[in-house]
Amino acid sequence: MAETIVVAMSGGVDSSVAAAILKERGCNVIGIGLQLVDEETSNVRLNSCCGIRDMDDARRAAQQLSIPFYILNFKQVFRGAVIEYFIQSYLKGETPNPCIACNEIVKFEALWRICKGLRASLLATGHYARVVFDEQKKRYILMKGVDKAKDQSYFLYSLSQYQLTHACFPLGGMTKEETRTLARSIGLRVHNKRESQDICFVGGGGYGALIQECAGERIKPGPILDENGKVIGMHKGIPFYTVGQRRGIGIPRPERMYVSDIDPENNTITVTQSRDNLKRARVFLEAVNYISVACPDRPMKIVAKTRYGKPEMPALLLPLAHGKAIVEFLEPQETTAPGQSVVFYCGDSVIGGGIARRSLF
Repeated sequence: MAETIVVAMSGGVDSSVAAAILKERGCNVIGIGLQLVDEETSNVRLNSCCGIRDMDDARRAAQQLSIPFYILNFKQVFRGAVIEYFIQSYLKGETPNPCIACNEIVKFEALWRICKGLRASLLATGHYARVVFDEQKKRYILMKGVDKAKDQSYFLYSLSQYQLTHACFPLGGMTKEETRTLARSIGLRVHNKRESQDICFVGGGGYGALIQECAGERIKPGPILDENGKVIGMHKGIPFYTVGQRRGIGIPRPERMYVSDIDPENNTITVTQSRDNLKRARVFLEAVNYISVACPDRPMKIVAKTRYGKPEMPALLLPLAHGKAIVEFLEPQETTAPGQSVVFYCGDSVIGGGIARRSLF
């Protein structure tokens, strides 16, 4: 019997081509789209993927490929795993990456449970990444996509070994241009559809409007401090700021000011005039997940990426107990905002990653 594979179809060119490739391989392909929010909600709406129009695109692509397609109501799990996580992070003075939580919890946990009920062996997405099994290590290894400009392994670092056993990324060995060319050649209408850029559930008012709507009563103004602890202004609530921010701080001064620290316990924001004061040699991480290795028992040379799209920088990984670690860069880097993910690599292999937390060193 043909292998059954579920493809999470968002209506974009990538997931549509992933389904086409698997169909061409002779797999029994099932397309599934996810309804994630109520689009009529004022500031919580899908503006770049998985919206009504996108689901129409996904359905048409499935019809062209002659595969079944279903839309599942995942609003509740998305609300808890992604939107609430996003809001709570900002209330704590952190800058979260909701795409990582969505991949780990919504797709490869909640959706996978549905896949098992359909007797599927794999869950495929349109990510530009690869999974291989290392016979020597007896571990599944997450690797960068061949197209380094489109590599999305950063967004998948939190997947467990179990989740990687049933993850399938058909586009991992392709470039984006090859994907669009293949889509064009088989007549998929989405071959030239623009890519999703923004956070998918934040409407036109921006993330600040979303947080104000969902948690306005929990947002309190507080003091803005200079580097000496002197009060020089008032902020409108810590969720509206992020470490490294320059614009919109609200201090009427001619010189440039940067947010250098957010203290949620005391509801204060500290600013600095010097961009150099934002640089740190160390990042403290929690919720560290290791992929290509078990937790190392000694320091390890790595290259680390502190944000998707930023270059990798050489560093030393210092593993700690209880899922914690320190990444020590060879040269000081711009401060990684608490809540952001730091992912570490060795060549094309993802060693692991963790979430940056506020620290005092």
